[in-house]
Order: sequence, then C-alpha cells, then structure tokens
Amino acid sequence: MTFPQSTSSPSEQATLYEQDYAAWLFEMAALLRASKLDEIDIANLAEELEDMGRSEKRAVESNLEVLLQHLLKYQYQPQLRSNSWRFTILEHRDRLAKAFRDSPSLKPYYASIFVDAYRRARQKAAVETGLPLETFPIESPFTPEATLNPNFLPDSDRSSDR
Repeated sequence: MTFPQSTSSPSEQATLYEQDYAAWLFEMAALLRASKLDEIDIANLAEELEDMGRSEKRAVESNLEVLLQHLLKYQYQPQLRSNSWRFTILEHRDRLAKAFRDSPSLKPYYASIFVDAYRRARQKAAVETGLPLETFPIESPFTPEATLNPNFLPDSDRSSDR
C-alpha cells in the first residue's frame, strides 16, 4: 500500500488528517521516525494520543461492567448457570488481565471505577434477568480482587478467593 509523501507543512498535514485518517497516521509515524518534528501535525497527534488513553479506560470500564453483570447473574440465577456465562466471565477477566499487563497504570483506574461499574452492572443485571433491582445488593458482594480471580465464581465449590 502506498501513502502520500510528506506534504511538509502542519496545515497540510491537518488537511490530510481530515481527508484520509489512515494515510495521516502512517505519515505521522514516518515523520517521527525521520525526526522531522517540525512537519508533524502536533495538535491532531496530541488529540489522538489522548483519545487512545481514554479508549483504554473505556475498555477497562466496559469489560468490568460485563464481568460484574455476569457474576451477579451467576450468583442470583443458579438454576440458569451455563458454560456461556462461565465463558463470558473468563473472557472479560482475560481482557482485563491483558489490559493490566500491557498498561499497568490502568490497575489503579480499575479500582477507582469499581463502585460505579458495579452500580451500572447491577442495573443491567436486573433488566436482563427480569429480577427486581432490590434482588442485587447495593454494594458489590465481590471484592475487586475476587472479581479478577480466575478461580472465583460466586457460591461455587471452585471459589478460592472472596
């Protein structure tokens, strides 16, 4: 795949950003590698880097909500437990573990959003299960550590961390 050669000026780079995002990304990478810092579209590059950080945080939050929601379903609907629910729990734990492995600075963020993520997961679990919201505790019955523990399932003989 061929991308346009450097257009040289940051204003022309900004135009490329608006017209062809992929070409702009490759161009910025090439300029950085060539140490042509005066040709870089600094404003858009800074915005994209910040967006990447926000995206990583949104992924942690989303995976945590799904994980908590399925842990609640697993605990409060034992008659409906399925391999699908266990798979979803495992999948979202894996996603979080990979995020923390690649970006350890996300672990404190996880801890800081745990309470709010549980509140949203509780509401979603009530809607999905059809159970009254009051069925689910106001405060998480799972600790942040147990939530990530691959051996933990609520009310299960396999639980080794609560």
